Order: sequence, then structure tokens, then C-alpha cells
Amino acid sequence: MRVPFANFRRTVDELRPELDAAIARVLDSGWFLLGREGEDFEREFAAFAGTSHAVGCASGTDAIELILRAAGIGEGDEVVTQANTCVPTVAAIARAGATPVLCDVEPDAGTIDPSSLEGALSPRTRAVVPVHLYGQIGDIDAVTEVARAAGVAVIEDCAQAHGAAVGGRAAGTIGIAGAFSFYPTKNLGGFGDGGAVATSDGLLDERLRLVRQYGQADRYQHVAEGVNSRLDEIQAALLRVRLAHLADGNARRVAIADHYAEALAGTPVEPLRRLPGRTHVFHLFVVKTPDRERFQAGLEGQGVATLVHYPRPIHGHPPYEALGRGPVPLTNAERLSEQVVSLPVYPELTDAEVEHVAAAARATALAGAPA
Repeated sequence: MRVPFANFRRTVDELRPELDAAIARVLDSGWFLLGREGEDFEREFAAFAGTSHAVGCASGTDAIELILRAAGIGEGDEVVTQANTCVPTVAAIARAGATPVLCDVEPDAGTIDPSSLEGALSPRTRAVVPVHLYGQIGDIDAVTEVARAAGVAVIEDCAQAHGAAVGGRAAGTIGIAGAFSFYPTKNLGGFGDGGAVATSDGLLDERLRLVRQYGQADRYQHVAEGVNSRLDEIQAALLRVRLAHLADGNARRVAIADHYAEALAGTPVEPLRRLPGRTHVFHLFVVKTPDRERFQAGLEGQGVATLVHYPRPIHGHPPYEALGRGPVPLTNAERLSEQVVSLPVYPELTDAEVEHVAAAARATALAGAPA
């Protein structure tokens, strides 16, 4: 049996009639940007996220940039985020004109370390971007406390956390806004690029709508500087279809993750820790292994595809090397980048495939265990 890391064709096959009908609605309408489908999706996604507003945009990267611009954060300002995130988080900060600063993460779940965050703050810091990595919210209360004491905004990177929650509070509702991605691999994945900002701040919502379309308040009336970042009508219509199935998809991910965790119990390969009081939506199922190359090769030999999220911390990439010489050590992020492996976890996996991955992971983990 071969188990691919992702299988987008299955998503299409399962939802084909609904997807075809959604595309047909848009084609029949003759309206392709900032129309009825986009408005309906924004309303439906805001209801799902638990916010008053949602603003569609062209990508999750853009979502972070739009929040920063709308909040007046840019040149001369610093924005702190964690070193084990994906490059787009930092690229968005830089694109807004601000200076990224890295902090470390705690070692067991890979979520932002509030004490490291505190050490990374400076008088120039205007915002912190905690990343709800792999589908789990970290110690957001401590992060918020640190930010409040320093007078800086909390902007949540929710690109991997559609439906995640802590203590009944959903991802995207805790800071001033949450940035979501609809890249095809996400829990709510589109069929191309797409993103959204979720917020309950009415003034920020108004600014976001200006900034995403050249600062235009009305046709050819530009009242602010802005960019071009719009969610097109076809993507919005397709995302409405997938949104209706998101809760079931998240539940399936959790069930798969539970099976993998049970299979790996007592082996040297450890799933990243689930923090208490969280709703973890398992965008990725990530483990730590003492010998990543051997573990991946063993799974590949049994037909199981794996990936690494992420093989380098941000400052391990040449354009961002200087960020590794910042105010705090990044030891845990560096260590995790050498140990983590992601197993396939998506709703369309069959029970037989899940069982095969679990058995292959356990056998491979035990094969490398000390006698």
C-alpha cells in the first residue's frame, strides 16, 4: 500500500457536484471579484471563526500584511514572531515595511515561548505574531499578558488553525485579528491561493477593506495607501462548499491523530505534545524522532510519504540569517528543526491507510529503539 502525504483529487471527487454547482453560480452571475459569493463567504467564515467580521484576501501571507498595514505598523517598527514558523509569516512582516524579530518556542509542543517573547521585545516593538503551529494554540494567555504589559498588539497567525480553540476561545478571536490561509493543504483549503482576516474590531475591518483594494473608498476615490489583495468569486464559492464540511474534516483529523499517537506510545518517536484545554485540529501530525533520516526512509520503504515542517528555522535560510543574531537564543526552534517529521493526516484517508501508516510508524520507531 502506498499512502501519499496529500491527495487533493479525493477532495474534488467527494465534493464534485457541490463544487461544480458553485463554479456554475459564479459563471452564471458574470461577476468575478468582490461580489455576492465573497460577501456570503465572509459572513459565513466570520460566524465559523466567532468574530464579527471577516475580510477575504489573496493569501494567508497577505492577511498578515493587511493587518499590519491596517494597524499602522510598518517602517521603523519591530514585530516579534517565533523562529520555527514557515517563511511566509516573516515575509509578510517585512513586506509591510516592519522589521521581523525572532523569539524561541517551548520544546515539547513547538508553540511560542512567552518568556523568550518577553526577552525579544524592545521599545520599537509594535506587535507580536504568535503562530498556532500545526493546528494548536500555545500559551496565548501568557503571550497576551506580555504584550499588554509592553503595549503591543497581538496578531494571530491562524494559517494552520481553522477551528482550533483554547478554553472556549477560537483561534482568531484572541488578538486584534487573526490571519487565515486557504492554501490547498489547509484544513479549509481552496483550489488555489486565498486568505482572510477575522476580527471583531469594526474600525480595523473598515481599514482592512480599504487596504486590500488600493485604499479605495469608492471607485477612483483613494483615501489611504493600499495593495491589491482580493479573494476572487470562484475561490469564495468553492470555499463556501468546503466550509460546510470543515467541522467533520477536523473531527476526522483528530481521530487519525489519536490512532497514530496510540501506535507510537512507548517508542522513541514522540508526537508533539497536546497542550491541556485545547481543541487541536491537526493541520499536521508532527513527531520528534532521534534519527529523522532513518525514520523517514523506513516509512518510505513501506509506502508512507512524509514531509518535514520545517527542516530549517527562519534564520536557517540565507535571506534571514541575520535574524538569528537577535536578542534571545533560539535553541528549541533549532533543535526541533532537526527532529520533526510530519505523517499524513487528512480527512480523505481511508481506515485501511490510517492503520497502515500507524503500523508502519510503530514498526519503524521500534526498529531503531535500543535493545
